[in-house]
Amino acid sequence: MAILVVFFALLCPAVAFDFGQSTRCVAIPNQMKVCKDVGYSEMRLPNFLGHSNLESEVVPRSEDWRPLLQTGCHPQAQAFLCSLIAPVCLDTFIQPCRSLCVAVRDSCAPALSCQGHSWPEALDCDRFPDEDDMCLSPHAKFSHYAKDLPKPACQNCPSVEHSPAMKTVLDSFCHNDFAVTAKIHRRRTPTGAPEFEIEGRVEFIHQGPLLPYDTQHLLQQWLLINLKCAHGLVRPGRSQLYVLTGAVQSDGTLGLNSVFPWHKKDMNIAVATRKWKHHRC
Repeated sequence: MAILVVFFALLCPAVAFDFGQSTRCVAIPNQMKVCKDVGYSEMRLPNFLGHSNLESEVVPRSEDWRPLLQTGCHPQAQAFLCSLIAPVCLDTFIQPCRSLCVAVRDSCAPALSCQGHSWPEALDCDRFPDEDDMCLSPHAKFSHYAKDLPKPACQNCPSVEHSPAMKTVLDSFCHNDFAVTAKIHRRRTPTGAPEFEIEGRVEFIHQGPLLPYDTQHLLQQWLLINLKCAHGLVRPGRSQLYVLTGAVQSDGTLGLNSVFPWHKKDMNIAVATRKWKHHRC
């Protein structure tokens, strides 16, 4: 995705931050959507990435963080990133704690790696203070972040099989932990919204370890992390119904193994889903 190339080019601070320099407080502008609901209304300039101009640097560059945040890689990723690009305006400088950086990095670095990038040097956790100093620490309620929920994983793209034989579909149901039907939509021009989304309900053929309340969000996260795979599934401005089969590994990561586009003419898929109810593997 082109925006990610720009994103990483702009991550490096323009200059090293000088804690002795003069700073000013400004209102977080409405157009700075990434940090608008972060929990405070005023930010300090220059910010911790060395950006000093609100209109030409901070606001446009804040949008370059959006692809990472949209993956939902960590519940405090927004707080961490906004503490750097839009630091809260208090009597003293408040940086993110090293422990918060490590928590976000460990959850979000795999999403960046999936796009072919390593964790940026500008976000080197060693540059941040430990919790003995005044800093933004991990929230206690996120310390065991969704340990029992499956998590989407970066992976090689699953096989996409058009007009499969009925036995191929049934075998895929048998050899995987779950099978679902989901309609994938790709926005023609994302304009800040996620490029891909799951339209409507996800229907279970074989539920396995998936949770009904979490599966739609889980699959959308998978699409946003595995963008290279997602781009091959749906053309811009279109939607497509798919049968998705996959497995949840012992570490809780979810991977898709087979993808079947389901068109009206694909009677074999329809027959396979009906037969599955009485099928013995």
